[in-house]
Amino acid sequence: MFPLEIQTLARLLIDEARERSLRLVTAESCTGGLVAGAICNISGASDVFERGFVTYTNRAKSEMLGVPGDLIADHGAVSEVVARWMAEGALEASNGHVAVAITGVAGPGGGSPLKPVGTVHFAVARANRSVVHRHELFDGETREGVQLAAVRTALEMLREAVA
Repeated sequence: MFPLEIQTLARLLIDEARERSLRLVTAESCTGGLVAGAICNISGASDVFERGFVTYTNRAKSEMLGVPGDLIADHGAVSEVVARWMAEGALEASNGHVAVAITGVAGPGGGSPLKPVGTVHFAVARANRSVVHRHELFDGETREGVQLAAVRTALEMLREAVA
């Protein structure tokens, strides 16, 4: 279902989170639940995966994760500040310890000169730590390529936060 590299990252993440008794949460927009799917595709994920939020619309980001509508209006859904709010909101709305959030433009449409296709913002929140943000431009990728690259990045960021 997922490329071997993503399966390996998910398996390592599950093992590392289990060792530290940490529960994981995902808040996804442009990946539409693929990060949660990659984690749950691995046997034993139930030991550490708490829940996933698929917040594809701005309204869902506000209703499910508490992202203020005016913040989305001012900065756009694909922005650092929204990714940070999504990650923090996912922790607040769950029983998790570590949350990753992803918002971006997977394409092939929807891009703009300021936010071209392949633009993705990530944020990882962990209780009692600063939120970590990362911005990527997965240039020249197909929709699937952008999404899989985003899944890979999110899993890597979760592993760093769990360590």
